[in-house]
Amino acid sequence: MADGIVLILAGLFSGFLSGLLGVGGGAFFVPVLVFIIGASPHVAIGTSLAVIVPTALAGCLKHYRSGNVDLAMALMLSIGALGGAYLGASTASHISGPLLRKVFGAFVIIVGVHMLFATPNGEEKPKAAADAQQLY
Repeated sequence: MADGIVLILAGLFSGFLSGLLGVGGGAFFVPVLVFIIGASPHVAIGTSLAVIVPTALAGCLKHYRSGNVDLAMALMLSIGALGGAYLGASTASHISGPLLRKVFGAFVIIVGVHMLFATPNGEEKPKAAADAQQLY
C-alpha cells in the first residue's frame, strides 16, 4: 500500500513537471522506481516509457489548446524518436543494470549542466556577451 501511495505521488509530481517543463518523466520516474521502490533499472525504464504516453497526451492537449504545439516539428521529431526508442530499448537489453544506471545518471548531469549554462537559439544573450560579440 505504501508503494502505491509513493507511486501515485511520484506520478502527480512527474505529471506536473511534464506539463510545466516538457520532461517525459524518466528523469524523475527512473530514480524513484530504482531507489525508492527497488525496481531494476530495466524495469524502471520500461515502466517509465509506458507512463509517457498518457502523460504526454494530457500535457500536449493543454499546450495545443494554448497554441504551443508546432505540429510539423512534432511530426519530424516523432519519426526519428520512434526508431531511436526501439534502438535504445534494444541496446538497453544488452547493458547491465549497474552500467545502465550510471549511463542514465551521467546523461541527467550533462543535460542539467547544459540547461543551466547554455544560451538556447532565439534566447537573448546576456548584455555583456552581446557587447563582446559586437567588438568582433
